[in-house]
Amino acid sequence: MKKRALISVSNKQNIVAFAKGLVELDYEIISTGGTLKTLMDANVPAVAVEQVTGFPEILNGRVKTLHPNVHGGLLAKRVDQDHMKQLRENHIEPFDLVVVNLYPFKQTLEKEGVSAEEIIENIDIGGPTMLRSAAKNFNDVMVVVDPADYDLALKSLRNESITFKFRQRLAAKVFRHTANYDAMIANYFLTETGEKFPESYTVTYEKAQTLRYGENPHQEAAFYKNPLQNGMSLATAKQLHGKELSYNNIQDANAALEILAEYNEPTAVAVKHMNPCGIGMGETIAEAFQLAYDADPISIFGGIVALNREVDSQTAAMLKDIFLEIVLAPSFTEEALAVLTQKKNIRLLALEMSSTDVTSYKLTTVHGGALIQSKDNGFIKEGELEAVTTRLPSEKELQDLLFAWKAVKHVKSNAIVLAKGKQTIGIGAGQMNRVGAAKIAIEQAAEKASGSVMASDAFFPMPDTVEEATRAGVTAIIQPGGSKRDQDSIDVCNQHGIAMVFTGMRHFKH
Repeated sequence: MKKRALISVSNKQNIVAFAKGLVELDYEIISTGGTLKTLMDANVPAVAVEQVTGFPEILNGRVKTLHPNVHGGLLAKRVDQDHMKQLRENHIEPFDLVVVNLYPFKQTLEKEGVSAEEIIENIDIGGPTMLRSAAKNFNDVMVVVDPADYDLALKSLRNESITFKFRQRLAAKVFRHTANYDAMIANYFLTETGEKFPESYTVTYEKAQTLRYGENPHQEAAFYKNPLQNGMSLATAKQLHGKELSYNNIQDANAALEILAEYNEPTAVAVKHMNPCGIGMGETIAEAFQLAYDADPISIFGGIVALNREVDSQTAAMLKDIFLEIVLAPSFTEEALAVLTQKKNIRLLALEMSSTDVTSYKLTTVHGGALIQSKDNGFIKEGELEAVTTRLPSEKELQDLLFAWKAVKHVKSNAIVLAKGKQTIGIGAGQMNRVGAAKIAIEQAAEKASGSVMASDAFFPMPDTVEEATRAGVTAIIQPGGSKRDQDSIDVCNQHGIAMVFTGMRHFKH
């Protein structure tokens, strides 16, 4: 009996060559719609699926393969005599091979100005059903969903070397593919209905690259991207120079981008171990980087720098003199690239920075489950601050307070940031008590602490942090407020002429 292949693909890449290979192996090809036309135009003999079903395509193609003559031929177990008897009684012929890929739902979502009707029409029904039927019966029906597998599938057919494991791997890829497809559809409807935390939460990611190792050499790792990511993302960055990113590179680079997204003016961010070690804002990107570097010229060594303006030759000359793992920016001038590519190991990444995705959620795995929360997009405007001390902050202090508040949001808790002149000068990160974080920030700032402002990611449970600030010469403080002992801190500020404002919003980062 002649072997039969069912082919119905949206992505026509290499399908003609694959189908010709099947014909050479004496396969009869059954096909649908546009795929049938593509094959016939290339002089590949094929039979319309209507001749198998005895029923025409209806509802503008919504129904064409949903028929017992198709799915009976896909699901019948060859070793089950009763199954084979039923096929004969119903004049159904089995299929040996299925080649299907799905309507371009993802590509449709990404189209500018796409209508809801077009999105709905690109939800494939027959394709996933054929794939799942064939994959369920993979021991008898070989199923190919990925054009990248065509050559290997043909080679296996020619050599008659189709093992159980090979069939099983192809079937496993099908179920991953349909799960990915359904997850994108589910998330589309989740967005449309505005549901935040549904009864089940389905996520899907697509592999971007295998990494050499994880945080440490004994850990395995890979980088996956969100197929529907909007806005600034490492997954869409273009690497211009240097070796592949590591796991830790990606973590740090992402942290740098999240910090950079807070600032509109020319800003440079230096990151080490997912904490900022320096943030600077200037009239030019070169000035901004100089401020970020001067904030902590020791910790920046071996770190990552992100800039929100094009890197010019002046900035590149400064970057070149430092050992850096990565430099990220929206673009690099030719002169800047000529300077920086002289360094063999530095990684240069260009990526879109004009927009950020503020709607996404953060997922953290825990043993046996996951925590899901909306991203910390909390933002305080000048008019929303509550002045709680006798002295009000000056305009210059106010601008530095807002600058520091954006920075402290991205420092591991407990977190304290000192800033002056739109430059971080001291950062205390990840301490078990707040006064300890303050002491680290003050020690780092040294004599620069005099005349600076302080930002705290959460309230002061006791006045000891404010007392440290007074001894260092801090002149203004921004913090959430809300402690039972807020008045103690306010009193210390009033005694020393320090201005303090409350945000009413905290920024814990664990």
